[in-house]
Amino acid sequence: MFSHITVGTNDIDRAKQFYDKVLAAIGLRCQLDDRVAGWLCYVPEGDSGPEFLICRPIDGGKATFGNGVTIGFNVRDRAQVDTFHQAALAAGGVDEGAPGTRPHYHPSYYGAYVRDPDGNKLCCVCHRSDAPGLFP
Repeated sequence: MFSHITVGTNDIDRAKQFYDKVLAAIGLRCQLDDRVAGWLCYVPEGDSGPEFLICRPIDGGKATFGNGVTIGFNVRDRAQVDTFHQAALAAGGVDEGAPGTRPHYHPSYYGAYVRDPDGNKLCCVCHRSDAPGLFP
C-alpha cells in the first residue's frame, strides 16, 4: 500500500546511529546512505520496499515531528516488538509505551512505542493471533 514513509532529522549522523540499531532489530537494513545529501533509506532484508526514509528537510528548515503522527512497523512476533523497544532505548530513544498488549485496539495487539532522538514517534506491533509468544 505504501511506497515510502519519510521522517525528518536535524542530525543525520545521530539518526544513522539510532536507526541502524533499532531497525536491524526488526530486519530492516540501510539500502542508501547519503549523509552528504542528508538521506538514509531502510528496507526489509532481501526486499526493495516499502522504504523508510530519514532526511534533512528539503526546504532547509528545522525538522519537527508531527503531533498525532506515529510510524508503525508490523512484525511477525512479540519477541521482535520487545527487541525493537530495547534497541530503541539503548540507542537513545525515549519510551512512549512499554511492550505489551493493547486490547482496546484488538485482542491480539502487542506493541511498543518510542520516540527517536528527533522526537518522531515510532511503534512496533505484532497483530497476529498465532504469533509465537501469544499465550504465555
